[in-house]
Amino acid sequence: MAESDGQEKARWFTTVIMSSSLQGHDISTSLQNQQHRIRYSDSVEIGSIIFPLSGVAFLLADVQDLLLTKRDPFFDIIKTFMTIHRNGFLLLSAALHGSKEWDVMFKIQQRFLGSNLRIIPVHNTAEAIKLMLTIAKTTSKPYLDSIRYRMLMAKTQIVEQSPVWKMLHQSQLDYNLLNTS
Repeated sequence: MAESDGQEKARWFTTVIMSSSLQGHDISTSLQNQQHRIRYSDSVEIGSIIFPLSGVAFLLADVQDLLLTKRDPFFDIIKTFMTIHRNGFLLLSAALHGSKEWDVMFKIQQRFLGSNLRIIPVHNTAEAIKLMLTIAKTTSKPYLDSIRYRMLMAKTQIVEQSPVWKMLHQSQLDYNLLNTS
């Protein structure tokens, strides 16, 4: 376990539902090696990776495959994915994001403009896993509550230390003194 400032960080484990088409894929193997519980399903979209406890879903697509096939069937898959998953991300995987890859991403963005689809380019499996786990972890209930609490505490501290807040507080005290006399 990693240590930071003398505090031990707890490892985070979760259940992941994956499309059966990803069985044996590098992402599946890597998540299993990190002790996550993997469940395969034939009833989810091909290429789907779902974190049910976090409420997020990812659709993995290789840009090279999209360049070689027709886009309409893939657009139908994305459309179905977006109707099922409110909090969905499309991971476009390419070793190098050149002009052809950016063109594919632009066409997908044009097609799904106005939807809640978020497109994220990734270069390799390790980057995709790190990104998915970061999003899933920060949107899971215990971590989300912790983040909200820390943000509230930071906001409170900033407001209390603010010179403007101190000036307003002092003027309120002065006003109260004038009115009681």
